[in-house]
Amino acid sequence: MTEAAPHSEPPRLDPQPITLMQAFWFWLKLGFISFGGPAGQIAIMHEELVERRRWISEKRFLHALNYCMLLPGPEAQQLATYLGWLMHRTWGGVLAGVLFVLPSLFILVALSWVYLAFGDVPLVAGVFYGIKPAVAAIVLHAAHRIGSRALKNNWMWCIAAASFVAIFAMNVPFPLIVLVAAIIGFLGGRYFPEKFNGSAAHAAGQKNYGPALIDDHTPTPEHARFSKKRLACVVLTGVLLWVVPMGLLTLTLGWANTFTQMSWFFTKAALLTFGGAYAVLPYVYQGAVGHYGWLTPTQMIDGLALGETTPGPLIMVVAFVGFVGAYVQAAFGPENAFVAGALAAALVTWFTFLPSFVFILAGGPLVESTHGDLKFTAPLLAITAAVVGVVVNLAIFFAYHVWLPQGLNGQPDWLSVLISTGAVVALFYFKRTVLEVLGGSALIGVGLVFWGGLS
Repeated sequence: MTEAAPHSEPPRLDPQPITLMQAFWFWLKLGFISFGGPAGQIAIMHEELVERRRWISEKRFLHALNYCMLLPGPEAQQLATYLGWLMHRTWGGVLAGVLFVLPSLFILVALSWVYLAFGDVPLVAGVFYGIKPAVAAIVLHAAHRIGSRALKNNWMWCIAAASFVAIFAMNVPFPLIVLVAAIIGFLGGRYFPEKFNGSAAHAAGQKNYGPALIDDHTPTPEHARFSKKRLACVVLTGVLLWVVPMGLLTLTLGWANTFTQMSWFFTKAALLTFGGAYAVLPYVYQGAVGHYGWLTPTQMIDGLALGETTPGPLIMVVAFVGFVGAYVQAAFGPENAFVAGALAAALVTWFTFLPSFVFILAGGPLVESTHGDLKFTAPLLAITAAVVGVVVNLAIFFAYHVWLPQGLNGQPDWLSVLISTGAVVALFYFKRTVLEVLGGSALIGVGLVFWGGLS
């Protein structure tokens, strides 16, 4: 009787080269399934590209992610752009980044139109009634997620508390909070490095999933090597892609026109999104609601609810802001309200994401030239701590407008309070996903409409 051979995992075959067309279909698919915010989107890419398809090793994947985490802008979209560029040169990066965003743009334009055209229909109203209280809980949960990563000592807690007081009690502009936090982080990293050590401990949990197309020791491809000429070309192209449309808008419509101001405002927002979409939302609120009056506080909450329920980066809520602002103001006349809204949504998406492509295509070769630790993590850590305070303020802002729709002198909406409480329990205690919480809250809202619980 022969002894059975010990069980062993079958050897992994070397992954086959991927054509640009194969990559195109993958990035398009990712654009439609990238739910769950940055954490969920990065997890999907890790599972697909590192574990299943083995297009890139975990070490190289995390190296790229570390760089994207240092940048302003949506890190998941930037990571997709970086990986696409590393595999298939500039066009690969452009395809990956665009396809990560494009499906959510079309979906949000359609949903924004439905929201404005049919928002008073009982079914739609019920859905939004249920979702809005859940959004306050989701934002609070986001603050907890960011805080659990950033608030590692009393210094970080103090920065978070100070940023909350600054924006809540003193209405300090978000860009100033980011600047001060960066200065504190820079000085702290220099004089108190043990308190401002933001190096991520990714390496401890790394696994070997087998050989990858771009492995740990795969030489840097020619197109990913640093070149002053290539850097100048990318920067010049990025500047032209910003200057030409901005110049045309200014010359044809004027600087004060809604489309021009939206383009300028969201260019600034794109450069301030350290810490992800939740960090920049207060800045978008201050400008879009408080300064320009493009939409109301309630519409802003509804827009975030739509952003949470669609694939793609959460910062795509800017498309909703642009659509609503141009649609309501009837920038091209009442008969062309949809055209105005769709154009505004496309413009703000362009100006929001253009810097991300420039950062990746210009900075990628610098990152690939050395696989050492990235610098300037201390300012980023301080900014992330400040973001926690800003996001807590955002949660309070949403809760106030949902729970007290008539202000402090009015009666609380106890049904909304109850839905928010249930969402908090579902997220924190039962560990349900954002989509599950939003879906359950929407069903509750529809049920209240049809059972007569809402007037």
